[in-house]
Amino acid sequence: MPDFLIPFLVIGGIALLWWMATYNGFIAKRNQARSALSGIDVQFKKRHDLVPNLIETVKGIMQHERDLLTKLTELRESAAHTSIDSATRAQAEGALGTALRTVSARAEAYPELRSSQNFLHLQQSLTEIEEQISAARRAYNGAAETFNNALEMFPSSIVGQSMNLQRLEFFTAEEAERAPVKVSFQ
Repeated sequence: MPDFLIPFLVIGGIALLWWMATYNGFIAKRNQARSALSGIDVQFKKRHDLVPNLIETVKGIMQHERDLLTKLTELRESAAHTSIDSATRAQAEGALGTALRTVSARAEAYPELRSSQNFLHLQQSLTEIEEQISAARRAYNGAAETFNNALEMFPSSIVGQSMNLQRLEFFTAEEAERAPVKVSFQ
């Protein structure tokens, strides 16, 4: 083999190793984002499992709040039966979160409900789950940011384009989740 080919082979080998490492890095980043998105789904499932218990606890005490409880049940069903990757799921989960905050806010007007150990335990569990949902969203958004940065920065963008990778969308709060909870006793 001629000596002048050796530098080209070394450069080609280094380029190939870089390409493979970048390719594998994209796979790892994409899988990390998928895992984080799944973590959000797990927290939503925990919240959905808690809602029927909350409804049953509140039902006996808040008889005239039936409309809110019916809406809460409908929102839970809607959110539970919507695919994780659709915008509809995000809207349904946002509406469910708003309704749950409304129940907690309305509970302030019912001393017998506030003193119920079951309600207090459910309210505490719900608060914990909402915090875990928030943490899971942050974890997903961090993974999506890492993936998107690698996808858009040179020279790894060359590998990303050759893999036909697309940017990951961030998990954002719906408009209903940003608004303050309105409490009405009418």
